[in-house]
Amino acid sequence: MELTHDADRPFGPCIDERARIGNLAGGGKGADAVVSVHADGSAVGNRGHHVILPGLVKEGAADTAPIVAPSRRLGERIEAEFARATGSAPANYLGGGTGLDVRKDLGGLNLSTVPKVFVECGNMQDPKDAALLSDAAWRQKAAQGIANGVGTYLLG
Repeated sequence: MELTHDADRPFGPCIDERARIGNLAGGGKGADAVVSVHADGSAVGNRGHHVILPGLVKEGAADTAPIVAPSRRLGERIEAEFARATGSAPANYLGGGTGLDVRKDLGGLNLSTVPKVFVECGNMQDPKDAALLSDAAWRQKAAQGIANGVGTYLLG
């Protein structure tokens, strides 16, 4: 496991550097899975978690064709385990209640050559989600859910 952000700096590396870290992990063969953990900044009343999956992009330095299907499997497993561990519902403002959102406009996904997803654990702008995101016990459940999802993905 490699972490790209720590408490020593107020922000993580830029998106191309993060993609490169995942692409070169494991002695250069690439990570088996990459998960980027976030909290959304949508409008008040928009609640819940979602997992962002890469869409098919073949443009410039981006070719997500090899990672779209495995990233979807990774995302589906993380979403299910996250919901189970935290008891939170999928986002009520995108993804049609699935907790999954396909995006083609995120460099962090488009530059990856290994299965990769973004997990939006909740909406920081909604007071109820913000309270959960601020609770250490809930964050531990969220971390466990993400870890369980990655584990089920790796086990096939």
